[in-house]
Amino acid sequence: MFFSAISAIPAVIVMTLFLVHHGDALGPELDPRQPLSERGRDDVARLAAEAEVRGARPLVVWHSGKLRARQTAEAFWRACNALASFSATRDLQPDDPPDWIRDRLRGETRDVLIAGHYPHLARLLTLLTSASAHPGDALPSFPQHGIVALATEDEGKTWKEIWRIEAGRRIDS
Repeated sequence: MFFSAISAIPAVIVMTLFLVHHGDALGPELDPRQPLSERGRDDVARLAAEAEVRGARPLVVWHSGKLRARQTAEAFWRACNALASFSATRDLQPDDPPDWIRDRLRGETRDVLIAGHYPHLARLLTLLTSASAHPGDALPSFPQHGIVALATEDEGKTWKEIWRIEAGRRIDS
């Protein structure tokens, strides 16, 4: 817990996490590296610009290392904060357990953007937000080729969705 210099009142540190599903990609039959398609590049550029308008300023940008995720992460990095740390990182592959990255995020104070894949991102979103869900609440869905912004005020113990943008349309939370 942090305290402000002016008083003994604890200062609340809010950390924001941006989960981004990579843009539409070419199929492996067209290109085995599966880069973003032209539509994917256009959608990602629009989503990144809209995220920047909404105040997305990650200090850390992580991607899975797969070309389509790296290209998506680069577009958000350029649009939102080109001074952010940018790297491929472990624990973001499609079938990796989401608790691995959740554990890495606990105690993180920097805003982080993760560009990754299904089903990992959907599982991670469910894992992070289910702790703050109430019985009977529907589990969150993850927008295909979209972004979901989450915030935590307790060092990653609980997360709340603050907004989301889908590739084809905008949805406010």
